[in-house]
Amino acid sequence: MAPAKKRNVKPEKSQKGVKTAKMDPNSCVERILESRKHANDVFDLLELLQSEDEKVLISAMSACTTLFCTLLERKELFTGKLHPEDEALIGGFTAEEKCQIFMRHRYNSCVEMLLEQLSHEEFNVKENALCCLIKCATAQGRHPLEDLDWSEHYSFPRELIQAVVENLVSKTTDNSLLISRFQQFLEMEDLRFYVMSSIRESVGQVMEKNKGALMPVYQNNVFTLMTNINMPSQESELTSFMVQQEGEVQPVFSYHKCLEHKRVFERMWLGFLKYKLPSNMYKKILVILHDSILPHMSKPTLMIDFLTAAYDVGGAISLLALNGLFILIHQHNLEYPDFYQKLYNLLEPSVFHVKYRARFFHLANIFLSSSHLPVYLVAAFAKRLARLALTAPPTALLIVLPFIYNLIRRHPACRVLIHRPSAERELIKDPYLMDEEDPAMCHALDSSLWELKTLQNHYHPDVAKAAMLINTPLSGQEDDINEVLEITTHERDLKHSQKKSVPLEFETATQLLKGGGNVLGQHFCLN
Repeated sequence: MAPAKKRNVKPEKSQKGVKTAKMDPNSCVERILESRKHANDVFDLLELLQSEDEKVLISAMSACTTLFCTLLERKELFTGKLHPEDEALIGGFTAEEKCQIFMRHRYNSCVEMLLEQLSHEEFNVKENALCCLIKCATAQGRHPLEDLDWSEHYSFPRELIQAVVENLVSKTTDNSLLISRFQQFLEMEDLRFYVMSSIRESVGQVMEKNKGALMPVYQNNVFTLMTNINMPSQESELTSFMVQQEGEVQPVFSYHKCLEHKRVFERMWLGFLKYKLPSNMYKKILVILHDSILPHMSKPTLMIDFLTAAYDVGGAISLLALNGLFILIHQHNLEYPDFYQKLYNLLEPSVFHVKYRARFFHLANIFLSSSHLPVYLVAAFAKRLARLALTAPPTALLIVLPFIYNLIRRHPACRVLIHRPSAERELIKDPYLMDEEDPAMCHALDSSLWELKTLQNHYHPDVAKAAMLINTPLSGQEDDINEVLEITTHERDLKHSQKKSVPLEFETATQLLKGGGNVLGQHFCLN
């Protein structure tokens, strides 16, 4: 249902301000529904939708919704191609059809005014307008206003929902709060299906019109709306629908199939990600990509270009892209020729200070867990981490040291980094090239982990103790670094302090607070 281009709120200009202000919207609805002779009272009702009084406005929105939803149920709105009102007056229509055309135009005006209220300054007004629009869409879906071929089409009010979506993803106003309220309705399968389609169409039109330039407010609204969509994992979960078809045999449409939901979801995200994004949104997307986007795509491999481009950016964005790449490599056989070289170059001093540190080391531990990796590569990672450890904070060192030990345990050939029996003399200069980007050319195997020996004199006792481990043969059992990934130095110190026994008084004082002048004197004599 397209919004009316021309809206008539009153039949003619008249002085109805005082009357309208005192009018009860609910009583007006009852009169209109009771008899057609009160049909013109709908103008007074629509006029209240322009009121500046919040209470009057909310009451009028509720009343209008009740009125037109009831008319839809009674089938008293004109069905089919809507004729202009002027043609209806002179055309060959019956009195009943003319009334239906008249009320259909008023319904269009009501919907248009409700859409305008989605931009109201007060959130309470916007929220009520949104709820009223969904009620109208539900009633219109169950009692369609268009003649449709039921074998091929569905009576879902797509145009109305598309208009709602276009207002939610405003280009000038942050609608995050209103979109969070809209999330409740996205639990309905058919509504969610067509909302995703509407988002894809909106993004394509708006971004192409702006030639792909950044639109932070609009893109943030779109991102907020897309992240509020909870996708079903299997078809048995497709149970809640906004519009139910009448009849014993229910036709099967595309929104009944989980695979179709995934396809629309996939197209929506791919259409959004192909345009330039603000850097902070880039990070937000990468954080949720591996568990909220990829599992719900019909072809996750279509995200390869986006993830590889993000992985090549560097810094925190590359760290965050690791999660998505991990899924594509292990579950979808993605081949990334320079993956380990890029992972090696991500090891910089800043990696110990970003808030995604725990996630990075968890994934790096998985990527380096294979025993089929070449020795030079594992040695390069161990050596680079050891060199970075010289300036790392204590919290990071308690992760790095077990990480290095695990690498050596998995690859016994790397033990030459901590013990080289064939060495005739000590190295005067470390042959390791820290600035070399290629781990095959950094000469890590020719060096040693002297940095760990240096850390044995670290000011933090836990770090010094962990570094002492290389003085004895390493055990075969690996350290579980997952236990230390999220623990801060303060939490570690707190755990140590809780283990210490607290001194308690052996004998309870019984006479100290009782009467008697010599109690304190006796106490001092005992001491």
